Amino acid sequence: MVDATSRRDPTQVQNLPVDHSQDVFSIPNIITVLRLVLIPFFWWFLVYEAPHSGPNYAAFGLFTVSAGTDWLDGLIARRTGHVTVIGKIIDPLVDRLLIASALLGLLSVGRVSAALVLVLIGRDVYLLYGAWVLERHGRRVPVTMLGKATTAVLLTGFASLIWNFPQVDVPILGTIDLGFVRLSLGGPRALGSYIVYVGVAMSLTAAVQYTFVARRAYREALRDHAVKAAHHD
Repeated sequence: MVDATSRRDPTQVQNLPVDHSQDVFSIPNIITVLRLVLIPFFWWFLVYEAPHSGPNYAAFGLFTVSAGTDWLDGLIARRTGHVTVIGKIIDPLVDRLLIASALLGLLSVGRVSAALVLVLIGRDVYLLYGAWVLERHGRRVPVTMLGKATTAVLLTGFASLIWNFPQVDVPILGTIDLGFVRLSLGGPRALGSYIVYVGVAMSLTAAVQYTFVARRAYREALRDHAVKAAHHD
């Protein structure tokens, strides 16, 4: 039998329960914490412990393990019934930290542009601020399918850039000058470069989606607060 909550609209806003301290030490949450522990080691190997021009196998291995276990902890949580509110909060946060560390590391070795870093990190800061505002009003916007797909695409692109493989050349692409940013798309480059551009487009689309859902949640929270205040009066 399918649980009714599994059929819920993924963009539906949920009220935050009060106490979930008993959920902290579930297996999926422990895996999430281990993913978090891997991030500084990945950063070190990417920036300091391998050549910048060729494949970075150690950083690639640590990154793929950290990114791949995101799928594993989610699978275990669903199969064992340990989908917790705490897990729903910290798992996307670890994803954001992994993406930010990959972006800054790839920027330091010259494989992504500063403009791309600013766009993606700025988007995450914007969404985190919105989530914080909603949490203050006892609301939370669940991760949408588009948000999950965006994370998967970006992590795949970053893995290709870290490995610097496969190299592809698209002759019809040249340089795009947008005034505030100049993108050089021609010449041999890692396939991950193009995958990341797709991920950026998806990321901005997901940000718009979250904005509409969060605004609706915020208005509902204010309305509920006004109703409660009127009843107390």
